[in-house]
Amino acid sequence: MSSRTASRIAVLMGGISAEREVSLVSGALCAAALRERGYEVSEIDAGRDLAEKLRAANPDIVFNALHGRYGEDGCVQGLLEWLGLPYTHSGVLASALAMDKNASKRLFAAAGLPVAESLLAPTEAVRRAHPMPPPYVVKPNNEGSSVGIYLVDAAANGPAKLGSEMPDEVMVEAYIAGRELTVSVMRGEALAVTDIYTSGWYDYDAKYKAGGSHHVVPADIPPEIYAACKDYALRAHNALGCKGLTRADFRWDESRGLEGLYILEVNTQPGMTPTSLAPEQAALCGMDFATLCAALVEDALCSRS
Repeated sequence: MSSRTASRIAVLMGGISAEREVSLVSGALCAAALRERGYEVSEIDAGRDLAEKLRAANPDIVFNALHGRYGEDGCVQGLLEWLGLPYTHSGVLASALAMDKNASKRLFAAAGLPVAESLLAPTEAVRRAHPMPPPYVVKPNNEGSSVGIYLVDAAANGPAKLGSEMPDEVMVEAYIAGRELTVSVMRGEALAVTDIYTSGWYDYDAKYKAGGSHHVVPADIPPEIYAACKDYALRAHNALGCKGLTRADFRWDESRGLEGLYILEVNTQPGMTPTSLAPEQAALCGMDFATLCAALVEDALCSRS
């Protein structure tokens, strides 16, 4: 264990990504939980002047509660490394790899994990013609929280009608029918499997709005599938070189048994809101929210001292 201690914590929140509002909620809750544990906490809305704000706050450690681009893709992690500040969650390389869906899928496949067929394509080409036989999903290669996801079903008359918010290049991924499962990893252990129920696609609103989804944890699934989800999540976490808390998302076509289980992605900055999945799984393992936040600080100090 490290002898390094922290009393002053800067919680990064908000930011400039499409997930700003969710991050503000996550950050406020984490800040309150850390104050409950006796820390002196500064809440910092991470804008272009972030370096100046951090120098003024002079924290012992940074709790990263940012979501989306710039906050979980290696950018802010690089700044924190430059400033010599220890921080929670994954480092520069792991964060960048996890946010890049194509790069992370290649690593997963190399580690023997099952991934859905996918390709990268120019957005205009995807608007003009089907890039693969439907059903398939179109999404940005480097966003999270189901931002900008389009489902083209098997009965679609034409290609995806993508909005203007989409980047110039997108990922097209074969649609996996079935259930949405997720597993959090912390301290070298996969915590639990959650089964997510929604009335439709598990999109941004389903993830973050009250009543948008229903979580069953532990998931009521066959022991073989439960064990495989935990195994795959831990292997994916390690393949990317992640630290702290991560969450791996899966789709499972139960009609195909184990052959129908696919890992979709790893989130290096899981949501920390009232409807978020990682805190629910930590609670199942006996770790309340304040303890979870403090444990992330503790782990960051140990791993970066």
